Amino acid sequence: MSMIPSIINHIKQIEHGFKHIITAGDQILADQGTPHFNLALQFLADNSYQVRMLATYILGQLSPTHPEALQILETQVAEDQNWRVQEMLAKAFDQYCQVTGYEKSLPVIKKWLSDPHPNMKRAVTEGLRIWTGRPYFKDHPHTAITLISVNKSADSEYLRKSVGNALRDISKKHRQEVLDELSTWDLTDKKVAFTHQLATGK
Repeated sequence: MSMIPSIINHIKQIEHGFKHIITAGDQILADQGTPHFNLALQFLADNSYQVRMLATYILGQLSPTHPEALQILETQVAEDQNWRVQEMLAKAFDQYCQVTGYEKSLPVIKKWLSDPHPNMKRAVTEGLRIWTGRPYFKDHPHTAITLISVNKSADSEYLRKSVGNALRDISKKHRQEVLDELSTWDLTDKKVAFTHQLATGK
Protein backbone atom coordinates (compact mmCIF):
# COMPACT_ATOMS: atom_id res chain seq x y z
CA MET A 1 0.00 0.00 0.00
CA SER A 2 1.94 2.98 -1.33
CA MET A 3 0.20 5.53 0.87
CA ILE A 4 1.29 3.92 4.17
CA PRO A 5 4.61 5.80 4.54
CA SER A 6 2.85 9.15 4.10
CA ILE A 7 0.08 8.12 6.53
CA ILE A 8 2.66 7.12 9.13
CA ASN A 9 4.64 10.31 8.64
CA HIS A 10 1.48 12.37 9.03
CA ILE A 11 0.30 10.82 12.29
CA LYS A 12 3.77 11.06 13.82
CA GLN A 13 3.55 14.84 13.47
CA ILE A 14 0.44 15.06 15.67
CA GLU A 15 0.92 14.59 19.42
CA HIS A 16 -2.63 14.79 20.74
CA GLY A 17 -6.05 13.41 19.92
CA PHE A 18 -7.55 10.37 18.24
CA LYS A 19 -9.35 11.56 15.12
CA HIS A 20 -6.26 11.55 12.91
CA ILE A 21 -5.46 8.00 14.06
CA ILE A 22 -8.98 6.81 13.26
CA THR A 23 -8.90 8.51 9.85
CA ALA A 24 -5.55 6.87 9.07
CA GLY A 25 -6.84 3.48 10.22
CA ASP A 26 -9.96 3.75 8.10
CA GLN A 27 -7.85 4.64 5.06
CA ILE A 28 -5.74 1.52 5.55
CA LEU A 29 -8.71 -0.74 6.25
CA ALA A 30 -10.47 0.49 3.10
CA ASP A 31 -7.75 -1.12 0.98
CA GLN A 32 -8.82 -4.74 0.80
CA GLY A 33 -5.51 -5.72 -0.77
CA THR A 34 -3.60 -4.86 2.39
CA PRO A 35 -2.86 -7.63 4.95
CA HIS A 36 -4.38 -5.62 7.81
CA PHE A 37 -3.57 -7.97 10.68
CA ASN A 38 0.06 -8.43 9.70
CA LEU A 39 0.43 -4.70 9.17
CA ALA A 40 -0.99 -4.03 12.65
CA LEU A 41 1.57 -6.41 14.15
CA GLN A 42 4.31 -4.54 12.31
CA PHE A 43 2.98 -1.21 13.63
CA LEU A 44 2.96 -2.52 17.20
CA ALA A 45 6.74 -2.86 17.07
CA ASP A 46 7.20 0.81 16.17
CA ASN A 47 8.89 3.17 18.62
CA SER A 48 6.27 5.83 17.97
CA TYR A 49 3.23 5.68 20.24
CA GLN A 50 1.13 7.17 17.42
CA VAL A 51 1.91 4.18 15.21
CA ARG A 52 1.13 1.77 18.06
CA MET A 53 -2.17 3.62 18.58
CA LEU A 54 -2.88 3.05 14.89
CA ALA A 55 -2.11 -0.64 15.31
CA THR A 56 -4.48 -0.80 18.28
CA TYR A 57 -7.26 0.89 16.33
CA ILE A 58 -6.87 -1.53 13.41
CA LEU A 59 -6.87 -4.54 15.75
CA GLY A 60 -10.02 -3.22 17.43
CA GLN A 61 -11.76 -2.98 14.07
CA LEU A 62 -10.66 -6.53 13.19
CA SER A 63 -11.38 -8.07 16.60
CA PRO A 64 -15.10 -8.94 16.20
CA THR A 65 -14.30 -11.28 13.30
CA HIS A 66 -10.64 -12.13 14.00
CA PRO A 67 -10.05 -13.81 17.39
CA GLU A 68 -6.30 -13.44 16.92
CA ALA A 69 -6.71 -9.64 16.84
CA LEU A 70 -8.55 -9.71 20.16
CA GLN A 71 -5.81 -11.91 21.57
CA ILE A 72 -3.12 -9.40 20.57
CA LEU A 73 -5.11 -6.64 22.27
CA GLU A 74 -5.20 -8.78 25.43
CA THR A 75 -1.48 -9.47 25.41
CA GLN A 76 0.82 -7.11 23.54
CA VAL A 77 -1.32 -3.97 23.60
CA ALA A 78 -2.29 -4.33 27.26
CA GLU A 79 1.42 -4.37 28.12
CA ASP A 80 2.17 -1.10 26.31
CA GLN A 81 3.52 1.54 28.70
CA ASN A 82 2.11 4.55 26.88
CA TRP A 83 -1.15 5.90 28.32
CA ARG A 84 -2.35 7.07 24.89
CA VAL A 85 -2.11 3.52 23.58
CA GLN A 86 -4.16 2.41 26.60
CA GLU A 87 -6.81 5.00 25.75
CA MET A 88 -6.99 3.53 22.27
CA LEU A 89 -7.22 0.04 23.77
CA ALA A 90 -10.34 1.16 25.64
CA LYS A 91 -11.86 2.38 22.37
CA ALA A 92 -10.85 -0.84 20.64
CA PHE A 93 -12.55 -2.96 23.29
CA ASP A 94 -15.75 -0.95 23.00
CA GLN A 95 -15.62 -1.47 19.24
CA TYR A 96 -15.45 -5.22 19.83
CA CYS A 97 -18.45 -5.10 22.17
CA GLN A 98 -20.46 -2.80 19.95
CA VAL A 99 -20.12 -5.00 16.87
CA THR A 100 -20.44 -8.28 18.77
CA GLY A 101 -23.32 -6.97 20.92
CA TYR A 102 -22.90 -5.90 24.54
CA GLU A 103 -24.98 -8.73 25.99
CA LYS A 104 -23.25 -11.33 23.84
CA SER A 105 -19.91 -9.82 24.91
CA LEU A 106 -20.58 -10.32 28.63
CA PRO A 107 -18.28 -13.39 28.94
CA VAL A 108 -15.39 -11.42 27.40
CA ILE A 109 -16.22 -8.34 29.48
CA LYS A 110 -16.09 -10.44 32.65
CA LYS A 111 -12.88 -12.13 31.51
CA TRP A 112 -11.12 -8.82 30.95
CA LEU A 113 -12.44 -7.36 34.22
CA SER A 114 -10.95 -10.28 36.13
CA ASP A 115 -7.61 -10.33 34.32
CA PRO A 116 -4.55 -9.70 36.52
CA HIS A 117 -3.41 -6.85 34.27
CA PRO A 118 -4.93 -3.51 35.34
CA ASN A 119 -4.76 -2.16 31.79
CA MET A 120 -7.21 -4.79 30.58
CA LYS A 121 -9.59 -4.07 33.43
CA ARG A 122 -9.39 -0.35 32.79
CA ALA A 123 -9.95 -0.83 29.05
CA VAL A 124 -13.36 -2.27 29.84
CA THR A 125 -14.33 0.19 32.57
CA GLU A 126 -13.19 3.17 30.52
CA GLY A 127 -14.11 1.91 27.06
CA LEU A 128 -17.77 1.27 27.85
CA ARG A 129 -18.39 4.68 29.49
CA ILE A 130 -21.06 5.81 29.79
CA TRP A 131 -22.10 2.19 30.38
CA THR A 132 -25.81 2.86 30.72
CA GLY A 133 -25.74 4.72 27.41
CA ARG A 134 -24.85 1.43 25.72
CA PRO A 135 -27.38 -1.15 24.47
CA TYR A 136 -28.22 -3.86 27.04
CA PHE A 137 -26.67 -1.92 29.94
CA LYS A 138 -29.15 0.88 29.29
CA ASP A 139 -31.86 -1.57 30.36
CA HIS A 140 -29.71 -3.34 32.96
CA PRO A 141 -27.98 -0.61 35.00
CA HIS A 142 -27.58 -2.92 38.00
CA THR A 143 -25.49 -5.31 35.91
CA ALA A 144 -23.25 -2.46 34.78
CA ILE A 145 -22.83 -1.17 38.35
CA THR A 146 -22.01 -4.63 39.67
CA LEU A 147 -19.44 -5.32 36.95
CA ILE A 148 -17.70 -1.97 37.34
CA SER A 149 -17.58 -2.25 41.13
CA VAL A 150 -15.58 -5.48 41.07
CA ASN A 151 -12.39 -3.42 40.87
CA LYS A 152 -13.19 -0.81 43.53
CA SER A 153 -10.22 -1.92 45.65
CA ALA A 154 -7.72 -2.47 42.85
CA ASP A 155 -4.07 -1.77 43.57
CA SER A 156 -3.89 0.44 40.49
CA GLU A 157 -5.02 4.00 41.24
CA TYR A 158 -5.33 4.50 37.48
CA LEU A 159 -7.96 1.74 37.42
CA ARG A 160 -9.75 2.90 40.58
CA LYS A 161 -10.12 6.38 39.10
CA SER A 162 -11.83 4.84 36.08
CA VAL A 163 -14.12 2.77 38.34
CA GLY A 164 -15.14 5.76 40.44
CA ASN A 165 -15.69 8.01 37.45
CA ALA A 166 -17.71 5.36 35.61
CA LEU A 167 -20.01 4.93 38.60
CA ARG A 168 -20.41 8.68 38.95
CA ASP A 169 -21.45 8.81 35.27
CA ILE A 170 -24.15 6.23 35.89
CA SER A 171 -25.38 7.93 39.07
CA LYS A 172 -26.60 10.91 37.06
CA LYS A 173 -29.51 8.78 35.80
CA HIS A 174 -29.47 5.87 38.23
CA ARG A 175 -28.54 7.53 41.50
CA GLN A 176 -30.33 5.15 43.86
CA GLU A 177 -28.93 2.03 42.20
CA VAL A 178 -25.39 3.39 42.57
CA LEU A 179 -26.01 4.45 46.19
CA ASP A 180 -27.33 0.97 46.97
CA GLU A 181 -24.07 -0.52 45.67
CA LEU A 182 -21.90 2.02 47.49
CA SER A 183 -23.69 1.33 50.77
CA THR A 184 -22.22 -2.19 50.77
CA TRP A 185 -18.61 -1.01 50.50
CA ASP A 186 -16.11 -1.25 53.36
CA LEU A 187 -14.83 2.30 53.66
CA THR A 188 -12.20 1.33 56.21
CA ASP A 189 -10.24 0.10 53.20
CA LYS A 190 -8.39 3.18 51.93
CA LYS A 191 -8.48 2.00 48.34
CA VAL A 192 -12.24 1.47 48.49
CA ALA A 193 -12.70 4.85 50.19
CA PHE A 194 -10.73 6.48 47.36
CA THR A 195 -13.05 4.97 44.74
CA HIS A 196 -16.12 5.82 46.82
CA GLN A 197 -15.11 9.48 46.97
CA LEU A 198 -14.84 9.64 43.20
CA ALA A 199 -18.12 7.80 42.70
CA THR A 200 -20.02 10.18 44.96
CA GLY A 201 -18.16 13.31 43.93
CA LYS A 202 -17.58 14.14 47.61
